[in-house]
Amino acid sequence: MLDLPVIDCSGAPRELGRAQGEALRGLVQKFVDQRFRALSVYLAERHQAERLSEFERVGRACLEIAQRFDPEGTEEHFGIAEGAAVDPVLLYAAANMTDLRDVLVLPASPDEEGCTSVLVPRGKSRDRLVIAGQTWDLNPDDLAFVVAVHRLPSSGPETWSITCAGALSLVGMNAEGIAVGTTNIKTRASRRGVGYLTVLHRAIRARTRAEASDVVRRAPRAAAHTYWIADTASGVQLECDPNGVFERGLEGDPIVQTNHCQAFPLREREGEAVTASSLRRLARAGAWLARGDVDVDTVRALFADRSDGIESINRYPEDAQGTTTNACIVCIPERRELFACRGPSDRGEWRCFTFSTAREEAGGAESAAPGA
Repeated sequence: MLDLPVIDCSGAPRELGRAQGEALRGLVQKFVDQRFRALSVYLAERHQAERLSEFERVGRACLEIAQRFDPEGTEEHFGIAEGAAVDPVLLYAAANMTDLRDVLVLPASPDEEGCTSVLVPRGKSRDRLVIAGQTWDLNPDDLAFVVAVHRLPSSGPETWSITCAGALSLVGMNAEGIAVGTTNIKTRASRRGVGYLTVLHRAIRARTRAEASDVVRRAPRAAAHTYWIADTASGVQLECDPNGVFERGLEGDPIVQTNHCQAFPLREREGEAVTASSLRRLARAGAWLARGDVDVDTVRALFADRSDGIESINRYPEDAQGTTTNACIVCIPERRELFACRGPSDRGEWRCFTFSTAREEAGGAESAAPGA
């Protein structure tokens, strides 16, 4: 089974970042190198290898915008780079590669992304609890760099996130019960702006679902993504590109998102043809969850599903589709529980992460610790 490394950090933003960078120094350096090798292949396949140097300039411009949008989060990024002894521009460009490469060139090859996200309302949940989660699918080589980061900031809520070594929060939850995540989509509206990890890292520090949603709405976004946000009462999905935000509230039925646009205005400027994989994953997850009586085990089983072969929700490196399931996450905001594994749902070691501050508020005396 694939284990999930855990990094604990505390303090002010720079200290939070430096602790992550120092703990993961060798891994972060390898991650940056691996991402730039992958980018070189990506550009060469599109006969645009000469644009590699431009990617760094785009990264610098986007980092400057991120610093204005979220100074605190960017300070943590600089701390990570400092602790890992890597260039902060190269680290930002590598971590936000899916956005920044869209700024350079569209469309991507059909199956290079494969995330599937779900939001389950109380009415479809076995225990009448909101459930949120996703598979996080990207480059097969990224699997080696997946980590869980536990943040105890001197200001703001405690957070757990699953991300790549050296990157800011990608998917996770805070001690206030605000859970966030994302899937990648593509439209022909990319620009120099903040990368999606900057948006998510600011959203995971929000104290309410409304605040987190506002973060996504007001961000000067570099490229298209969907963002899901859940709390103890409900959830919302924001389907975005730099030119628009389209909201779907969590009401009677679950919300499922894969890697194609569902909002009509975004479909009009979609950057690539919709793939069979994205359509099949959307249909499979929708049908699975519509039956109701959903709990954590239901979602974990859904994320392990291989019914559609190489176009399934659960994606293996040996499928040779340019993507694999790098991590799976299921959040129960009411219980302040985040379940996660590295790799595919049926190959990773699932762990449950909880919050020390939530337990303290409830009268508990134990410190935060992940459970098997």
